[in-house]
Amino acid sequence: MTRVPLFTALALLALAAPALAASEPPLASLTLVGPPSLLFKAGRDACDGADVPDASARAFRDATGAVALFGMHYRNRALRGPDLDHLTLDCAVVLDSGEKADPALYDDRSWITATWTEDGRSVAALLHHEYQANAHPGRCAAKSYMECWYNTLTAASSSDGGRSFARADPPAVMAAAPLRQEVGQGRHRGFFNPSNIVADGPWRYVLASTTGWERPGSDQEAGVCLFRTRTPADPASWRAWTGAGFTAAFPDPYRKPVKVPDTCKPVAPFPTPVGAVVRHRATGAFVAVFMAKAGGAFPRSGFYWTSSRDLIAWDRPRLLVAGATLYDDPCGAPGGLIAYPSLLDPAATGRNFDDVGDTALLTYATLRTEGCAITSDRDLVRRRVAIKVWP
Repeated sequence: MTRVPLFTALALLALAAPALAASEPPLASLTLVGPPSLLFKAGRDACDGADVPDASARAFRDATGAVALFGMHYRNRALRGPDLDHLTLDCAVVLDSGEKADPALYDDRSWITATWTEDGRSVAALLHHEYQANAHPGRCAAKSYMECWYNTLTAASSSDGGRSFARADPPAVMAAAPLRQEVGQGRHRGFFNPSNIVADGPWRYVLASTTGWERPGSDQEAGVCLFRTRTPADPASWRAWTGAGFTAAFPDPYRKPVKVPDTCKPVAPFPTPVGAVVRHRATGAFVAVFMAKAGGAFPRSGFYWTSSRDLIAWDRPRLLVAGATLYDDPCGAPGGLIAYPSLLDPAATGRNFDDVGDTALLTYATLRTEGCAITSDRDLVRRRVAIKVWP
């Protein structure tokens, strides 16, 4: 394979980390306890050149108890099997990308990046949608991909347990910048890379990144914002944390121009998108994993973890796996890169794998590099981790 998924352009973006919240850590440690094992190898297991790990793994159990796992390319397919230990790629495309030139259609390139189901039949999905204006003649004045990138979180749904997904008509937007795509945009714009969805009582939460924007009386800081809803199947119901409550909405700017947009308050300590957030069953503590580049609060590049009691105040991030990530220069990573971490517990009690016990599987992608290029030669691997709580 020679085709390199454009989702890896996230390597070009590193958001400034907000100040760390002062909080006693709910968990004592998260440590590796075993070697990596191979779950999927693109050169061996792919159906075609679109099958490479290109997002953090998301899984749920369908109505029969079988597992579906997403985290591949913008031609979306699922790994399926009776449980997390026995998964193979299903070649049926559950959601394709139209690569359409009209940004108002939100159907250029979409990745299934979060799912939620209550019954295993009806499944709500959040999509990381990229309008790649540089690929559409006349839609971007710049030649740089990053200067043309317009991101939105949209939605799709399934009524057959994740065997197929459909977009709404008109498009269903969960979170959009209050600005339309512009020929002279000149910067990355929008909301992108949601975490998985995690439950807390009647609420469902997701962490999502934003590039921020500048508008008179409504400047949005770049960072990671926390959203919640009671009804994940309704994309318009999500509201983001403002620092005072969950009241910020980010509707489709193509359907109704936004004069004075809402803003969300980024939560620390995340410098980049959150790979996954899960709840520890014994303590109720939340655990998040993400990748970071060396610098500031992060002494080494790699995967970091942090814990929280309320999803808003997080403790000091600690290194879990050292290694060059998508945010590092591939020229200096002859051994390849690591990316897209998530945490999955085969014994999760929830249908959506949003809870963990005292062990879990760190699931992530390894990416081979050639010189200064990131290739599509990728593996999906996992390593067992142990979770220790304070006595």
